Amino acid sequence: QVQLVESGGGLVQAGGSLRLSCAASGRTFSSYAMGWFRRAPGQEHEFIGAIKLNGASTYYADSVKGRFTISRDNAKNTAYLQMDSLKPEDTAVYYCAARLYSSAFRPNDYLYWGQGTQVTVSS
Repeated sequence: QVQLVESGGGLVQAGGSLRLSCAASGRTFSSYAMGWFRRAPGQEHEFIGAIKLNGASTYYADSVKGRFTISRDNAKNTAYLQMDSLKPEDTAVYYCAARLYSSAFRPNDYLYWGQGTQVTVSS
């Protein structure tokens, strides 16, 4: 079992950057593939990206490709979401999620979720 805590959200102007962190409890963080999702008001969870166990491979949604970067530091039990060139349409609550071993793209494929952190991009 793993517990996740996101941090780093806030208010930023369009074109700005934020870095979200997802701190995981437990000693088996390296066994979990990590995903990032977001949810805007009235919307479903949207897949943003995922990273494999050792960070060797990452996957991104078209909407964020080239602007967002996912990474992880297994020694620190932490995953990161670097968000650059932010747009007002990126405004949402951002979640990290974990699942054992293999990466996935659907929210229902992830068992463990953080509480979410609000990101607001002003125009």
